[in-house]
Amino acid sequence: MTKLDVPTDDGVMDVHLHLPAGHPADAGPALPTVIMYPDAFGVRPATDDMAQRLADLGYAVALPNVHFRTPDALPFDPKTAFSDPAERARLGQVMGVANAGAMAATGALLAALADVPAANAEKVGTTGYCMGGRLSFLAAGTFPDRVAAAASFHGGRLAVADDPASPHTQADRIQARLYFGVADEDGSCTPEDQARLAAALDQAKVDYRLELYPGARHGFAVTDHPGVYDEKAAEQHWQRTAELFDAVLKA
Repeated sequence: MTKLDVPTDDGVMDVHLHLPAGHPADAGPALPTVIMYPDAFGVRPATDDMAQRLADLGYAVALPNVHFRTPDALPFDPKTAFSDPAERARLGQVMGVANAGAMAATGALLAALADVPAANAEKVGTTGYCMGGRLSFLAAGTFPDRVAAAASFHGGRLAVADDPASPHTQADRIQARLYFGVADEDGSCTPEDQARLAAALDQAKVDYRLELYPGARHGFAVTDHPGVYDEKAAEQHWQRTAELFDAVLKA
């Protein structure tokens, strides 16, 4: 793993760039590239481990610190971030800041990756978890000429009724192949949300797959989510991730 400092209009965003073992960042061959958006708890050992696992499948994986605008707000402990009322409120404030400028920061990251010899960033993939799953989907609509494949795992607020900023409203812009791994018991992506999402994507004739993970809870794919990490569901998510990016980015 190497670190990139990406200049944005709101300051410098720090990014962890993961490559297959032994592959230098400053030399080719250029690898297909994936942006991995972390969940609301931010970049930490668990997300670095996940980014490296994907990198070892033959990718350059950029893991951005989506909370770079509020550095004093971190870290969050997954064990208490939702159970402690004060921490939950603090997390909500930080998430609002991160969501507001995430796509501008993604544009800056795409520009910076063009200067990384190890990364082929002309067409990229995106993936993400929880809040990051929403950002991954949003990136596909914001940068349709750059994002060729996008995955969202237990993503929240993907298709919110009466919200002009909801990612599903950009369905007609999307050119990427999409995959949604939805937790069976996820209040942030209800059956009504799923139906609204599918209707928008069907109308726009987007190539997508929405898969329900029976019995899984919000956060099932992230190893340090206490009480909700589901090893079986997580391994299925890795299989789907590899299938999507191998089919699109390595083709």
